[in-house]
Formats: sequence, C-alpha cells, structure tokens
Amino acid sequence: MTGRTLLITGSNGFVGPHVAATAAGHGLRVWATGREAKPSDRLAPHCDEYFSRDLSKEWRIPAEVDLVVHLAGLAAVGPSFERPQEYISVNSSIMTNMCEALMAANRRPRMVVVSSGSVYAPPRDESTALDESAPVSASSPYAVAKMLVESQAAYYARRGLDTIVARPFNHIGPGQASGFLVPDLAQSLDALPPEQSLEAGNLHAARDFTDVRDVASAYVTLSVAPSHDHDLYNVASGAAHNGFDVLATICDASNRPVPEVRIDPGRLRPSDPMRIVGDARRLTAEFGWKPAIPWTQSIRDYLTDRAGSSASGAKA
Repeated sequence: MTGRTLLITGSNGFVGPHVAATAAGHGLRVWATGREAKPSDRLAPHCDEYFSRDLSKEWRIPAEVDLVVHLAGLAAVGPSFERPQEYISVNSSIMTNMCEALMAANRRPRMVVVSSGSVYAPPRDESTALDESAPVSASSPYAVAKMLVESQAAYYARRGLDTIVARPFNHIGPGQASGFLVPDLAQSLDALPPEQSLEAGNLHAARDFTDVRDVASAYVTLSVAPSHDHDLYNVASGAAHNGFDVLATICDASNRPVPEVRIDPGRLRPSDPMRIVGDARRLTAEFGWKPAIPWTQSIRDYLTDRAGSSASGAKA
C-alpha cells in the first residue's frame, strides 16, 4: 500500500482525523481538504498535504490521488429542517465538482462516498436490523441530500468512476462535537446543579452506536480493497442502546449519580422510531471488518479526551 495517496474531503470534522490516523497507519500518504484555513490539531499529525477549499464552489485539488474518502458536506438531521435547500445544494454540488474534475483529469480513484443510515425507512418490526436491501425514505432534508449523493455516485459509476457508498449508523467517540447525544448529555450533566432533574429529549429511543475509530477503519478497508462485490455497505454494530443507557454510562464513568430525568416535549420528534439497528454483515463477510471497541468504552474515551482538551485549552 505504501506510496498510494488517500484524499479525505471534509477532513476537519469528527470522522476525518480518525480516517487520517487509520490511513497513515496503513502506510498511505494522506491528503486532506477542508473549508478551514489549516488542518485541525487532531488532523495535522497524520496529514501530508492540506488544501483549504470550499468544495461546493471549486475543486482545485491535484489530480494524483489513488483513493478518496468523501466526508465533505453539511451533516446532522436536525439543522437540515431549517436549511433544506442549502443541505441539498451544498452536498450535491461538492459531489458534482469532485467527480467532474476527476473525469476531466482522467483519474479513476477508488471513492468511498459516505452516506448515512438515516436514509432508511423505519422498520415495521423494530426488532429487525436494517440491511442494505431495506427501503429508504426521504424523512428529512438531510436524508434527501444523502439519497441524492448516492444517486450521483451511481451515475458517475456508470460513467466509469470507481464509487462505493458507505451507510454508517450513529457513531460516537473521541472528538465528537455538540449536537449529538453523548456530547450533549455530558454537557448537560456538567451544567446540572446538585439534586436537580435533567431535562432531555427522547431517551427511550435506542440507536446503533459504533466507535468512530471502527467507522474510520471500515472506510479505509473499503478504500484499499482490491475489489468489491457490492456498491453499498452498511457500517454498524448490530446492537441498539437507548439514551438512558448512554446517560448511565456517562454517569458511571464520571463517578456521579444518575439524575432524575424530565423529558422535554419540545425536544421530541413525533416521527422518531423507538429502535434503529443496522446490519453490517455484508461488510464483515467480504472484508472481515468488525467493531473492535465496545460502545461503553467509546463513551469513556470521549470523556477522557474531552477532559484532556479542556485542560489544554485552559493552559493555553
């Protein structure tokens, strides 16, 4: 593998630095792009070249790439309801600019296009794990944007590009920012006065959590594989845990009692299914990928990393 170059788009986000670290560990040369002026502190140690670009407006990346993990785009379901057209426009324009530039340069790198498990329609039987044959549903502007990007991947595959779509389910771990369950609960607990109830959303809902480092491993595995039998792969743990489980784990790791919880009706989404779990047996059967880090360890590592980052910020 040595000598090949892997390009990560959207590299300064939650997943990008983990992909860079994994790729560098495989002996790959790592290039990265982001809107930010420079690579983040997490990304920089694993990045050989960094390109500051708004990929929704331009590509302008050297053509000599062998592999791509495409993470760039607007993420998260919630904000997409307030900015629907922006989500659709930005995510699709990045894909167009990238693929058209690669075709014009006559380059055919392996491209892992990262979609989302949120494109799946909720199962009628919530005990059923969602595999790649499960129906999809345009349940949010974010899901619409991801479904569009998947369609673009299929279109460019027909035009000769080597595209694979990955559908990750929820991922957690070191470096995750606010706006997601684990960071938001941890921050709420920090701000909670003693003996007070914790206001939260629907903690009864259970989701499939995979450690971000295992997710990064899946993307790199798909990137470097000599061939693939399918054009779509789920990335999931195959198990679901609800918000109360997450809260209890955070409290246990923080050596604090679990507070009483008061559900805030304003944070509930009526259409949210109670249980979502993914089936990644296709990825396991073909490439031997399996999650290696237990979800409770992911939470503990997140908290340790967060404490370390806070201490570093305080010293600075």
